[in-house]
Amino acid sequence: MNVSFKKSKVIAPLHTGGPVAVTQDGTRLVTCVGEEAVLTDVKSGQEICRFMGDTESITSLCISPSSRHLLVFTNSLSLRVYELPASTTPLTKPIHPIRVIARAHDSPVHVCRTDPTSTYLASGSADGVVKVWDFVRGFPTHVFKGHGGVVSALVFNYPTDPSEVGYQEKMQLITGSADTRIRIFDLTVASAAAKTGASSKPEAVLEGHVSVPRGLDVSPDGKWLVSGGRDSVVLIWDLAVKKSSAQTHSAKSQKKGKEKEVLPTLVKTVPVLERVEAVGLLHPDEDLAGSTSGGGSKLRFWTAGEKGIVKIWDAKEGTVLFTLGHEQDTTSDDQEEQRQILDATYIPATSTIASVHADQNILFHSLSSLSLTRQLIGFNDEIIDSTFLSPSASASSSHLALATNSSLIRVYDTQTLDARLLEGHSEILLCLDASANGRVLVSGSKDRSARIWAPYAPGAKEGWGWGCVGVCEGHAESVGAIALSRKQEDGMAFMFTGSQDRTIKMWDVSKVPSTYDPSDEGEEPVKCKSLHTQKAHDKDINSLDISPNNLLLASGSQDKTAKIFSITHTARSSSLTPLATLSGHKRGVWSVKFSPSERVLATGSGDKTVRVWSLDDWSCVRTLEGHGGAVLRVVSAGGDGLVKVWEGRDEECLCTLDGHEEKVWALAVTKNARTIVSGAADSLLTFWEDCTEEIEAEKESKRAETVLKEQDFLNYLSLRDYEHALALALAMEQPGRLLSLFRDLLTSSTEPSDPVLSKLVRDLPPPDLVKLLGYVRDWNTNAKNSSVAQGVLGVIVRVWDAESLVKAFSVGDSGSGVQAVGEAADSLKELLDALVPYTERHLARMDRLVKESYVVDYVLGEMDGGIFGGVDEDEEDGMEVDA
Repeated sequence: MNVSFKKSKVIAPLHTGGPVAVTQDGTRLVTCVGEEAVLTDVKSGQEICRFMGDTESITSLCISPSSRHLLVFTNSLSLRVYELPASTTPLTKPIHPIRVIARAHDSPVHVCRTDPTSTYLASGSADGVVKVWDFVRGFPTHVFKGHGGVVSALVFNYPTDPSEVGYQEKMQLITGSADTRIRIFDLTVASAAAKTGASSKPEAVLEGHVSVPRGLDVSPDGKWLVSGGRDSVVLIWDLAVKKSSAQTHSAKSQKKGKEKEVLPTLVKTVPVLERVEAVGLLHPDEDLAGSTSGGGSKLRFWTAGEKGIVKIWDAKEGTVLFTLGHEQDTTSDDQEEQRQILDATYIPATSTIASVHADQNILFHSLSSLSLTRQLIGFNDEIIDSTFLSPSASASSSHLALATNSSLIRVYDTQTLDARLLEGHSEILLCLDASANGRVLVSGSKDRSARIWAPYAPGAKEGWGWGCVGVCEGHAESVGAIALSRKQEDGMAFMFTGSQDRTIKMWDVSKVPSTYDPSDEGEEPVKCKSLHTQKAHDKDINSLDISPNNLLLASGSQDKTAKIFSITHTARSSSLTPLATLSGHKRGVWSVKFSPSERVLATGSGDKTVRVWSLDDWSCVRTLEGHGGAVLRVVSAGGDGLVKVWEGRDEECLCTLDGHEEKVWALAVTKNARTIVSGAADSLLTFWEDCTEEIEAEKESKRAETVLKEQDFLNYLSLRDYEHALALALAMEQPGRLLSLFRDLLTSSTEPSDPVLSKLVRDLPPPDLVKLLGYVRDWNTNAKNSSVAQGVLGVIVRVWDAESLVKAFSVGDSGSGVQAVGEAADSLKELLDALVPYTERHLARMDRLVKESYVVDYVLGEMDGGIFGGVDEDEEDGMEVDA
C-alpha cells in the first residue's frame, strides 16, 4: 500500500526582533527574521517574499505611503531601496534592491520615516545627524546637525487641505533626540540656505520633555503636534498659535529682536503613568465604538508603552477613553520585559492599531469594535507538544494548541493562522492534551501544576479563545505528562498527570465548567481534587495515554519501561491497579499510545525503535526500526527530524516526511487522520495533508489517457496516417514507438529521399523537431539502432537547413521557452558534438565491414572454382605441392 503526504502549510518564524512596518491599507506587513526582511500577508499569515539582505542586522525600516517601496537601513550603514511586489502570491526567490547607498550615515540609523508624497525619506542616526533623501533618485537633499544625541523620533508635517483657514503649502520635518528637545525644520528654507552655503538651523526648538521622546505625530491639517516619551507624559503642541508682540520665544530671540509670526506652543501635558514607546493622533473622522464625541472636532490620541496595552485619550480632557488589550501582571521584571510594547502603528484605512511587543508578537486591535482582531506570533522557539482543538461541533480540528519554551500556551486558527496566548502557568509548559470532542484543553508545566482550559462562551465580545477554568496542584516536581478521559459520553470524568516526582495522580474534573466567560475576570478557576496517587516508576514519567474505552492507562518513563494500569472510577472510589510492566527498550520511553482500533499499545524510545505490544498477553509483537535518532512521539517522530507513517501489521514504513532539521518533539493528528502536524526544535510547524487518493486518481487518469493514446497510435498506423502517429508518439514521449515507426518507414522506402519521410520531418513544429533530434542522438549511441538514427538524421539535414535548425532551437529547446540566437546555437552545437563521435565510429565500422567483405568474396570465388570447375592437371600439381 502506497501512502503519500504533501506539505500543505508551514508556520515559520515571522519576527525575531527588530523594526516592523505595515502598509497603508493594512494588508501587508514587513518584519525582520534574522538579518532578512520578510513580507507577510496579514490576512492569511503566509509569507509572501523575502528581501535580500547584506548579512548585517536591520536597524530601521519603513514603507512608503504609496506602498511601492521598502527602505531599509542596516548595521553596515547602507540604505537599501526595494520595490514591494503588488501581488500576494508567494515568491520563491528573494527580492534584490533596486538601489543601494553604501554609506548613507556615519553611525547606525535607528529611525526613518517617509513623507506623505512618497518622495522623501528622513533618517536619523546615532550621532545626531538627520538626512532627508530623494530615495528614488538616490541622493540627500538636506542634512541637519546639532541634535544632542541619538535621534529617536521623526515625522513630516505636510498639510494637504487647501480649504483650511490660513493654509500655506510647506513641508516641515520634526525631530526628537536624546537631549529631550524637539526640533522643527522648514525644508523649503533649508533648501534655500543650502544653496547659499548657510547652515540649516531649526525653525523652533521645543522643550518640555525630561526624557527621550519616543513618538511624534502631526494632525492632517498641520495644526497639532503630539509627543510622547519615556518620562511618562504626552505633550500636545499647537503649531499655529499667532504670536503677539509681547510674546517671545526666548530671551535670546528678544535680544536679537527676531520675532516669528507663528510659534509652537505647549497647550496640554497629559500624565500617562507609563513609559511611552509610541504615540499618534487619531484621524478626525475616526469612529470609535461607543464614542459620544461630536464629530471630528475632538482631538484624540493613542499611546503604547511598558504596560503592554494601547490607550485611547481625549486630548482636551486628558482622560482615557478606551483601553485595547489587557494590562499584564508585572509579577517580575522578566514578565514586564516580555509583554511591553516596543512600537505601534495606526492604520486609518482599517481603523486598526498594530502593536509590536517585546515577546515578538504583533497584535491588531480594531478601533471600531475595540477588540483584538488578529494576533501574529513572531517566534515559537522550540516546539515541545501540540494537540488539535475543536471549539464547536461544526469545526472539527479547526485550532491547534502549542507548548513551547514559554509559560504561555499558543493556540492557532489553522485556516487564518490567527493566534491567541493563554496565560496562567508561571513556568515553561511541558505537555498538552485535549478532550475527546476537542473542546477542552489541559496542560502541564514546570510550575508543578496542571490547568484546564475551556473555550469562550458563544457570542463573547473578545471573539474566540480559551480561558482557565480548573487548576490541579499537588505534585512535588514538574508535570511532564497529562491525559484526559477518552470516552466522549463520559464528558470530563477524570484526568491523569505524571510527574518528575515519579507518581501518577488521578483528578476529579467533573465539576469544571465546559465554557469560559471572558467578561467575568474575577471568577477564579476551580481547584480540582486528587482522587488517587500512584507511585509508578523509578525515574521521570514522560508520557501517559488512556485507552479508548477509559479502562486502561499506559505510562512511559526514563527507567526504560512502560506500564499498564487498570482504571477504576466510580462514585465511591477511584484507583489504579498495576497490570503489566513492558520491558525491552534499551533507553528511556518517550511516548506511549493506544491503538484506536486494535488491542495493542505502541511505545517510542530513545533506542530509536517503536515497539508494538499486545494487550492480551503483554508481549512485544512488532519492533519498528528506521529512525536515526530517539523516537519522541508515536507514531512516529524522531530526533533525526523525520516523521514516519507505519503499517503496524507488516512492520512497513509507508512514507517518511522530511520537513525539519532538528528534533521533532510535537506530533498531532486530526480525527480523520488526513492531516499530520509536526513541530520541532527548529521552530517550524509543518502541516502534512494526506494526498494518497489524489495521487492515485492522477495516476489512474494518466494511465487511462495513455491507453487511449496508444490505441489512437495503433489506429493511425493501421490507416497509414504517419503524420498523426508521429505527432502522438512525440507527445507521449515514447522513443521506442518512434524507433519502430521510423524503422518500418526506412525499410519500406526504396529511395534515400523518400517523399513520405521528407514530408513528415519537414512539417514538424520546432519543439517536436528538437525533441526528435534528442531521440536521434540517443539512438545513435547503440549500434543496433544506428542505421535508423542515421537515416532519420539524413532526412532532417536534407529538408532543414542550418539557419532553420538554429531558429527551431531558439523556439523550443527542451521546452524552456524562447532563447537568444547565441544560446540556441550553443544548444545545437552541444547536440552535434554528441552525434559526431558515434557517427564516426559507425562509419569506421562500416568501412571495416566493407573491407572484410572483399576477403569473403575472394574466398567464396576461390571455393566456387575448386568445387564446380573440376580438377585439372595444374590443380593436381598444386595439391601435391600442398601435400
